[in-house]
Amino acid sequence: MTEIIVRGYHLDGYQHVNNARYLEFLEEARWECMTQDMETLVAHNAGFVVVNININYRAPGLLHQHLIVETQISKLGSNSGIVSQVIRCKETSNVVVDAQSTFVLFDLKANKVLPIEGELQDCLQGCQKRLSMMS
Repeated sequence: MTEIIVRGYHLDGYQHVNNARYLEFLEEARWECMTQDMETLVAHNAGFVVVNININYRAPGLLHQHLIVETQISKLGSNSGIVSQVIRCKETSNVVVDAQSTFVLFDLKANKVLPIEGELQDCLQGCQKRLSMMS
């Protein structure tokens, strides 16, 4: 889980969190989750790349609220996976946003998608297990 406090610079003209900021909040949480696995990804020249994101805005985020981002890898295939995320307001428990991001592992040197197999698969399955224990 990642906690984000809504700051003034996150807001739009309507005094709600700007829709583009939620993408940053989701990315922050994905980075936090992958930190433990960076050595494995670096050893394979692999980048974690979002290729599609679907986001649902359920309620406005407001100044000074504490938003909790829950993250899990909900699907892991041979070439891609899906990260499911929910942002809740800590004070009210209301869902503010839910999203699903499809990702691939990208070979940063060869400039191509890597299959999710072997050590990379083990790495992501380990991450998947850690995340499911946190939720």
